[in-house]
Formats: sequence, C-alpha cells, structure tokens
Amino acid sequence: MLVLFPMALFAQDDVWDDENWGDEEDSAVWSGFLEAGLGTRFDEDPLVDKRNTLEELRWRIESEWRPGKVTVGVKADAVYDAIESKWDADFRDLTAAFSLGDTIDVKVGRQVQTWGTGDLVFLNDLFPKDFISFFAGRDDEYLKAPGNAARFTWYSDAINADFVWTPIFEPDIYLTGERFSFYSPQAGENIAPSPPFHAPEPDESFSNGEFALRLYRTVESTEYAVYAYRGFFKQPPFAEMNAYGASFRRPAGPGLFNIETSHYDSDTDQTRFLLGYEWEAQPRFTVGLQYYLERNEAAKNRYMLTNRLTYRAGMDKYTWSLFTFYSPSDDDYYFRPQFTYRHSDDWSLTAGANLLGGDETHTFFGQLDDASNAYVRVRYHY
Repeated sequence: MLVLFPMALFAQDDVWDDENWGDEEDSAVWSGFLEAGLGTRFDEDPLVDKRNTLEELRWRIESEWRPGKVTVGVKADAVYDAIESKWDADFRDLTAAFSLGDTIDVKVGRQVQTWGTGDLVFLNDLFPKDFISFFAGRDDEYLKAPGNAARFTWYSDAINADFVWTPIFEPDIYLTGERFSFYSPQAGENIAPSPPFHAPEPDESFSNGEFALRLYRTVESTEYAVYAYRGFFKQPPFAEMNAYGASFRRPAGPGLFNIETSHYDSDTDQTRFLLGYEWEAQPRFTVGLQYYLERNEAAKNRYMLTNRLTYRAGMDKYTWSLFTFYSPSDDDYYFRPQFTYRHSDDWSLTAGANLLGGDETHTFFGQLDDASNAYVRVRYHY
C-alpha cells in the first residue's frame, strides 16, 4: 500500500501571572481555538452504518513558556466525537526544549515531526500520519500524527544534522473499518470488521525503536539533504525496514524546483522518486505540480501526478484551493477542493470535499469510492 501523505496558530494576550514562573518574559501565554466540524458522504457505504464522516467539537489550548533555560511547549486537543460517541484528548505537543552548548538543540516529548520536499507526498518522512483525519475532513494539520520522541539538531559550518529517536514504534493511524471500509486482499473485497481491525504491532522494546537521520546544508539558495531510517513500515503488517534517501531543492525560473528519492530495504524492496515545481502563475494565484514514481522489486511501477492550485483574494480573507492526486497506472484519483473564509482574526469558516474513486477496489484510492464526502468547519480563535 502506498504511504504517501503521509504533508502543511492563533492569538490573544492572556498572560498567566504566577510568581512561580519568574519574570514576565518567562510567563505563559495561552491561546487556541474552538471548532465545530460536520462531514457527510455523498453516497452510503453499505458496510458502514453511519453516513457522517465528521461530527465533532474540538477545543485546542496551546502555550509556550521558558522557566530558566528550558522552553516548555504545550498543544492539547479535547474532542467530542459524536460518530464514536466519546470524548477524547491528546497532546500534539508536550515538550521540553533546551540547548547543549552552542551547537546542539534538544527537544524531548510528544511532538509532530516532518521533513522532506514533497507536498502531501512523503518519501523520506517516515513519521506517523493520520489517514482517517485526512479523509474525514479535519484540518490538514491533523494528517501529521504526534509521537513520543527525542530530537537532536546539530549545527556546524560544514553541515547540519537532525536525529530523531522514537523509543516505541509509532504506526500510522490507518483504516480500520470503523469510519471507512477498506480493501482486504484476503477477502478480495472491501470490509468493515466489527470490532474494528487492529494489527499486531512490534513489541515495545528498545530494539524496536525508530531511528531517523537527516543531514542537510544550503549552498547559494540550493538545499541538499540525505536521509536514513531504521524501523518498520508504518502500516500493517509492519515489516522491518531500513530506508535511505536524498533531496534537492532550489529556485528555478519563477518558482521552486525539487527532487527527492528514497529506497526502502525490507521484505519487499521499493524505490520512490518525486519531481516537483511550484510557482506564482498570477498575483495571488500559485500552482504546484508533482510527478511521483514507485517501483517495487518485481519491476512493477506505480506513478501519480498531483497539482495544487491556490487563489487568495480580499486581503487573504478568501482562499480557494484544489489539490488533486491522479494515478494513470492504477486509474484512481483523489480530489480535495476547499474554500476558506476568514471573517476576522477570531472567526473563520472552511468548506470542502474529499472526492475519491477508481476503476478497481484494490487500489489505494479506489477502495474509498464510497467514502467521498463534503465537510464544513467553523472555528473561533482566542
């Protein structure tokens, strides 16, 4: 199965004036948002008894403060999910960041990781993704799932390095049949098991931790990077995997050009390649194009074309966007039209759709033909 996504906040001065936090410059400033979201399918999925894909209330709180030489970050969500009829809470960020000398930065705790050059197409970014959020209509931010990790960044005149250690394997949040049915090779058709499908994960041991490395440098506006990873495929059956890759990004003509490649060394070897270009075609109208190729050891190719169109108007109060995935080799597609209206610094509205389909149910997007949906989200920032 293609692991491609897995890609892309707010203010009020409300200072917690507690003498335990010392001077005002070290005090916490809290912000966040309240959001209501609703999404529903265009057609019923006969295997899933609920038509809605999104039906939730979300409360975000976030802050950052610095007691002494440590920066503490907090970003937490409390959610009532009416589809699952339950409250849930999660920290997207709960970290302590500090420096070791003048050349090493450390960030430890629950955090979202990302790197690479692709736009919603990820080759060397092998950190966890949340596919359910992406297809259901949540904000693009939630495509990236948080994980418990330690990140070390080393700076030098010659080269910079990022090293991320995830002590306990963090899988993708993948399709389980609870909200979306999915294709089962064993059954030869889509299924939605009850209870929801959950595959056995690697044992929680030090030897099964994940290690990710990026070496990078920018020379005269050109960014070079190489990558290495040791861990597991992020989706069932979680086969052991080592990965190696590289990327290149630089200005070219009116836009930005990038190349990225990776090789997955596992039970089934795989090589991936990405070519992209983004530019401003007209004032406030940007275009991004990508070509993605995936080749396995059986010399079978899967390739995909993407584009992103974005237009902003009214001093950025209105944003129209369209992101499309289309695979000529699998003959499947995924279209993501979206409109955002920023009424004020406090209020915003987002409406969009997830349009998926294909000729065959065994392809990545084809299995989600009955999942196509429209959604709307209203958010109040504080």
